[in-house]
Amino acid sequence: MTRPRLCFVVESGTDARLVDGLAEACDVTVLARRIEGGVEISQPLRSTAAVHVGPASIGGFASHAFGFVRREGQRFDFVLGQGYGAAALATRAAARLRGVPSALLVCSPVESYYACRRGQDGFGKPYRAHEHAALRSLAVLNARSGADYIVLSRYLADVVTGHGARGRVDVIPVYGVDTAVFRPLAEPRASIRRRRGLPERGTIIFFSSRVAPEKDAATLLEAVRALLAQGRDIHVLHRSGGYRRFAEDAARHGIAARVIATDAVHPHDELPFDYAASDLCVQASRDEGLGYSALEALACGVPVVASAVGGLRETIVDGRTGWTCPPRDAPAMANAIARALDDSVESIRRTEAGRQMVAERFERSRVFAQLVRLIEERTA
Repeated sequence: MTRPRLCFVVESGTDARLVDGLAEACDVTVLARRIEGGVEISQPLRSTAAVHVGPASIGGFASHAFGFVRREGQRFDFVLGQGYGAAALATRAAARLRGVPSALLVCSPVESYYACRRGQDGFGKPYRAHEHAALRSLAVLNARSGADYIVLSRYLADVVTGHGARGRVDVIPVYGVDTAVFRPLAEPRASIRRRRGLPERGTIIFFSSRVAPEKDAATLLEAVRALLAQGRDIHVLHRSGGYRRFAEDAARHGIAARVIATDAVHPHDELPFDYAASDLCVQASRDEGLGYSALEALACGVPVVASAVGGLRETIVDGRTGWTCPPRDAPAMANAIARALDDSVESIRRTEAGRQMVAERFERSRVFAQLVRLIEERTA
């Protein structure tokens, strides 16, 4: 069978694992908005996907995306637009004019994430009510245009339905978790820590989320400070492009000496070893489209504590696959962390159940096969 020819229009950066996964089954062309001071794709690609970078401004990129798809549309069998912003609206309009099937890939509740900026300093542009309203308006316009959606979770399906979606909504959690990479290791944890330059004694809590208002690192740091005050020997490991901000926040909380913060590491070559070196993974989000950090941790056999929000409620179920707490509640998070660390039998039980869930529902090959089947159905 001929490989589908796919155009993927990216407005706010994307993960290399998504592009590489698409490229295994499709001939992929990525059109990405330039990210000033950042990267359009999280890591160097391992695939041969063609990448074109457009203007940095949101309006300029939307216009560029419209022109590109309108002009080059005959080269593609399917057009996939990221999110439900201005570029998504322009991409869908151009694809419709060219008669090319299209869908919008929604990985996060954009306007909810934006609302988390309210009252938060140091995260780029400050919250502005008119920008928040504009995001909501674009979401509604995309929905009412009849766009089809591919979303990562049932929660996100509810989000786009709430916008008034009239098209098809498919739940496919791309890019999934590669369980051949993210898996329990036979090597002793102390040995892994030694190789990674991490403390060989004490507890390591891994916070692998990016530093952003919706990820709420402050609540985790407050919880850890409380646990340290109880006499617990805890270190926090963090890897992301925002690690300097994380280290500064740790210093403001008075626990800088207990934080190891560095730039992001390669998601396949290094990240699994950081999970394996850790005793616990914590995701403190105020909202979450799905939450891959938690899934990767479970696949590695690492227990998870997560706030009960968004797509996390579908995967981290208290008493079954992890421990949960209300968002923005540092005492409740500290209590959940303590319970997870102190009950090894229960920790093993919940983590094993979570690992089985990841294998059954989120394994990389399974979810990409779902996506490719959908594309092939639409292009038949």
